[in-house]
Amino acid sequence: MHTPPSPPGAERTDESAVRIGALVPLTRPGWVAAGQHLLAGLELAVREANDAGGILGRPLELVVRDTAADPQRAAAAVDELARLGVAALAGEYHSVVARAAAARADALGLPFLCSSAVLDELTEQPTEWVARLSPPQSRGWQVYADFLLGTGHNRIAVAAQPSVYWATGTRILRDHLASRGGTVLELDMSALTPTAVCDALVDHRVTALLLLVGHPEPAVSIVTSVRRDQRLAEIMIGAPAGQPEFAEWATMLGDDSAAIPFLRYLPEHLAPLGARVETALRERLAEAPSFVAFEGYDTVAVLAEVLRSHGTDRARTAASWPRVAVEGTRGQIRFSRMPGISVWQWARTPIQVVDRDPTDPDRFRILHAG
Repeated sequence: MHTPPSPPGAERTDESAVRIGALVPLTRPGWVAAGQHLLAGLELAVREANDAGGILGRPLELVVRDTAADPQRAAAAVDELARLGVAALAGEYHSVVARAAAARADALGLPFLCSSAVLDELTEQPTEWVARLSPPQSRGWQVYADFLLGTGHNRIAVAAQPSVYWATGTRILRDHLASRGGTVLELDMSALTPTAVCDALVDHRVTALLLLVGHPEPAVSIVTSVRRDQRLAEIMIGAPAGQPEFAEWATMLGDDSAAIPFLRYLPEHLAPLGARVETALRERLAEAPSFVAFEGYDTVAVLAEVLRSHGTDRARTAASWPRVAVEGTRGQIRFSRMPGISVWQWARTPIQVVDRDPTDPDRFRILHAG
């Protein structure tokens, strides 16, 4: 879909350009499909900004670095991009990677608008330098927990891999469900096979299994094992982190890809801007754009407006977060301070629980909105 970014120092640069550094997972073990969608949104918004005259007559230019889901690689990329003179940073999908990038951006005084990562504590201390479009994990995963309870599921198992992101998700679910009479059984996927997971689900009379694991593996193998186990015909599989969002999920799992509810950050109906961008993204990606592609577009739309209004000085950009009011693809974007969140946060990101329709796995059904 996209040619890989040029190696450091090899990009063709326009000396007059205003440059934005873009952090994107484009190779394994990064979630490559998410990275491609994120980059498509970033690139489309850059092209449209330049078609509209750029930044006060100067072209906007994206300088892309592949993070490959590696926090150290991301931190090194932030250092390099800062030296290259970018006005701001954009992007990143993986929460643990974005946290490393945000720490470096904060230390260097480089504005970072994070597109997709959801960890509540994106930085250890409150920072003026970082803002975020995606909702904090606590808000999104509580919406998912409410969906579980509303559909009669209060005996939940999580198949989880070791990671601060999965551990935080498990804690949010456990706290939210426990206060409403629910229980969470944790299955350690560093020690269990998919077959052993099935046995545990039967033994504990669980009604819903949540996939807090990497994609495609072991997520695909777990789904296949559960779907093939006659003892588990009634169990619901869920994936709050959004693994079923991308077309490759349906390609890998076929009919088994359907009816697995996940979180996505789109409104029920797109406004005219969102609908126009959806059409352009579909053409660019040659498939339906995910919410991640819209996050990419909105990131550059916000940064372009900030740079037009306040210039390219990094400190002025960071100081402008509380004054942002930009019409994005999914609603008006404004940043505020939220309790427990260390960065400037878009507080009104739309949140849905959706799944793929069993009668047509290419079609999504909205099951719940928060």
